Amino acid sequence: MVRSLYSGVAGLKTQQTKMDVIGNNIANVGTYGYKSGRATFKDVYYQTNVNATAATGNSGGTNAIQVGYGDSVGSIDINTSTAAMSATGYSLDVAIGGEGYFQVMDSDGKIFYTKAGMLDIDAEGNLVDVNGNFILGSSGESTQDPASNRIQISLPYLDAATGTASDTINGIEYSIDASNMTTKSNVNITFVSSNALPIGQPASAEISSSSIVVTLNAKEEFASLDDFNVAINEAITAANGGVEHPGGTFTVTMDDPTAFVEGITGAEIVSSDFGYNSGTVSVPSDLKSLFSLVSVNDGFAGNTQDANMQLQLDAENNLTIKVGAYTATVNASQLGTAGTIVMRNPDSTDRTDSFVISYPSLTSLQSHIFTTGITSYTSAEPVAMTPSEPTKSLGLGSTPFRLDGGTEGGEQTVANLTSIGINDDGVITGLHEVYGVVELGRIDIATFSNPAGLAQVGNTYFEVTLNSGDPIVVHPGDEGSGALVASTLESSNVDLSNEFSDMIMTQRGFQASSRVITVSDTMLEELINLKR
Repeated sequence: MVRSLYSGVAGLKTQQTKMDVIGNNIANVGTYGYKSGRATFKDVYYQTNVNATAATGNSGGTNAIQVGYGDSVGSIDINTSTAAMSATGYSLDVAIGGEGYFQVMDSDGKIFYTKAGMLDIDAEGNLVDVNGNFILGSSGESTQDPASNRIQISLPYLDAATGTASDTINGIEYSIDASNMTTKSNVNITFVSSNALPIGQPASAEISSSSIVVTLNAKEEFASLDDFNVAINEAITAANGGVEHPGGTFTVTMDDPTAFVEGITGAEIVSSDFGYNSGTVSVPSDLKSLFSLVSVNDGFAGNTQDANMQLQLDAENNLTIKVGAYTATVNASQLGTAGTIVMRNPDSTDRTDSFVISYPSLTSLQSHIFTTGITSYTSAEPVAMTPSEPTKSLGLGSTPFRLDGGTEGGEQTVANLTSIGINDDGVITGLHEVYGVVELGRIDIATFSNPAGLAQVGNTYFEVTLNSGDPIVVHPGDEGSGALVASTLESSNVDLSNEFSDMIMTQRGFQASSRVITVSDTMLEELINLKR
């Protein structure tokens, strides 16, 4: 009976231990990176009342007679299986999608291991976890071997620079440069023109926090590019309350300064009409009743000035028309009715070096010019010819100029990054306004030969034991380790349905063990009562 009491007590203790494990699992069902435990039992020692005997020629063998003394806790195992992933939306939250643990160093330099990837960057640029301990790996570019060093986010010193923009319009490269080294020079500059500005005011401006709109007087003429730059900066200063813009003065330059011709207007500076201004051809007054100018082509060179218009009618009634170097022939059938004809220069290879006139019918010609015996006619006054020429338009209004690269310079910190993220291979990258995408460091993880042999020390940390094996530090995704999953955390791997089932079995086991003690006590009481 004493043995049964001890067995009952042992059962109570082991069931209580198992209940403690179950309670801890359930309490951590919402703990990121938590690995559930499992308690197992083993029987302890036995008292042998009768030893086993071997069979003889006259009798068979007998088994030993043994009485046990209950059970004890055999092990509390860690379930290291990967749990479900939970998307968080935080760029510095990260999970390991498979084998491996984050390396964490405390203030004493001791290294722990964890699955909880709630990371942050402190004021000194250190990558830390929620407990303020350092996440380990390597700093800087990702070409380094796997390491167990503190990861410190650092950026190169930024030299001061001015904002600048460039664009190519109609084959000419334009640049706009600010004078002050500051981020305030990173603005959009847009050019427009207007007829509403009074003559004498070459430009006006409107300023916002990130843009400048310069309105040029459409009718005002600019003597030079320098004159233009003075005008726009005076307008910007006036729009800024009479003080210089924070970005300083803005200077427009061209790789072909000759394209900014003297006397160019505000409308031409803004306009993106890069065609031709058509030339002109006049028709002599003595022939205006019969001929008229229809159009002048873009390539018209007008290379013969002040020429007389000549008409020649041959015996077959074919009409030849000449104006200096330009000539055309209308045959007799075409002269049956009035029409139009192209006057071309036969010495020019440019087919657009021409103009179009209308001609009358043969009947009209014969009644007004070619009377009996007359076959040729020359106009009484010369024809004034003005050649076509390319427009002076610069097209500055065809696109806004975005100035960038302006900075005050100085030490750069995490605060100068517009975003930061962690790639699946552990590389930490940041987006900088000037440097673009910058590699800031790399998170390296550790794997173990026997991860179940790690010891839990709280704060979702594990530490190395004699049975876990030494850590093998690798790049995420290498040597069988899991890749990192950004903006995600690994949930607890506690299975509530399994825990509740174990809780019921544990409760019944505890209840049964307590009943053994109760019954043993009753039997002892009966034994004591035999004395009465």
